Amino acid sequence: MMTENGLPDSVSRRQLLLTGGAAASATLAGCVGGDDGGDGGNGDGQAETYEVGHGEYQTTISEADLPSELFVYAVQTGWSNWDAVMAEFEAQYGVSLFDDQRTSGEALSNIRANAGNQDYSAYNGFYPTGLQAWNDGFTTDYKPAGYDQVPDDFKTDDGHVTATRQMTIAINYRKDIYDERGVEEPETWEDLKQPEIAQDLAINVPGAGAGLNAMLSINYAYGGDLDNLDPLFDYLAEIGESGARHQRNLDRQFTAGEVSTYAEYDFGGLSTKYNDDEIPEEDVGVVIPQAPGGGEGAIAAPYGYAMLEGAPNPEAVKLFMDFVLSPEIQQLFFDGFVRPIRASELDAPEEFPSSETYEAASFEIDQVELLEKQEDIVAEIINRSPLPGVEA
Repeated sequence: MMTENGLPDSVSRRQLLLTGGAAASATLAGCVGGDDGGDGGNGDGQAETYEVGHGEYQTTISEADLPSELFVYAVQTGWSNWDAVMAEFEAQYGVSLFDDQRTSGEALSNIRANAGNQDYSAYNGFYPTGLQAWNDGFTTDYKPAGYDQVPDDFKTDDGHVTATRQMTIAINYRKDIYDERGVEEPETWEDLKQPEIAQDLAINVPGAGAGLNAMLSINYAYGGDLDNLDPLFDYLAEIGESGARHQRNLDRQFTAGEVSTYAEYDFGGLSTKYNDDEIPEEDVGVVIPQAPGGGEGAIAAPYGYAMLEGAPNPEAVKLFMDFVLSPEIQQLFFDGFVRPIRASELDAPEEFPSSETYEAASFEIDQVELLEKQEDIVAEIINRSPLPGVEA
């Protein structure tokens, strides 16, 4: 049987996304500018050139200045559909991206440890962590092509940090287990208080971006803010009476049926639903949660990048930054269940919750304020959370 894409239905979505780079190359070839030489030059033996940058940052880059490999923190296979993006960048420019299996926090620690002697050319990861690197003086300014299309709240005016995608907090749940227990599928955070759900409900730890943003989402939904976490702890105490806990590595526990419900970014739940061969697609539910009475209940957390001060290969990283923000690659994020920062210009895959759902339930927080208060917030959650596993 053939799908509407003209592929056998035995070909998984994951296989399509990760092997589709070559087929996409013809479409993407002109997304960052340059000539049509096709042989690494312009047809007369001269090096290929590419026009990059926004506004005063517009410049011409020569292929001769590109390395064979580019090091960007936390650009890694297995996350945010970077597999497909990395493959396409190498196919288009002949530059491989090092597979950096590192968290945003680990990246910042490494940036600090190597100040003045960086091996990496750019930071990529959680946007507030990028702001911290900026605040500490480790970044430099560059505005990539498409910078003007990024919402003002998700870029610094000086061009040091720019968001490229967003992760929205979602409730992921096992439909099959809910059916066995006679529990209706959840829509709000209040629904998770039912003992039949809370008995094996898990929330990640506050040191993880998904865990922190899930708990801040709960806090906001019940009337709290960055200066008042009491609503969060009241909520955690209530679900804790039925067995809820903090836990890492939730995707594995979820597919095994040991956790029936967990709060995570939408990317995690959608990727599990459509890409994990260990669990039937119809057994996984993903919902963007609303507050108890409806309305905003899910933080949309930005991820982005920044060029590092004094780092090697600045020309290559400019090319990379333009590439990631181009509409074609933004769509590639979308196809991997990651909402790109330019989502409003693109067509979302049908597997995503509707745009109306995101608009009704999701909200954004002041990233600069979060940066200033995040360390104290995490410490308070560790000290006050009534759920076991908070320090894991």
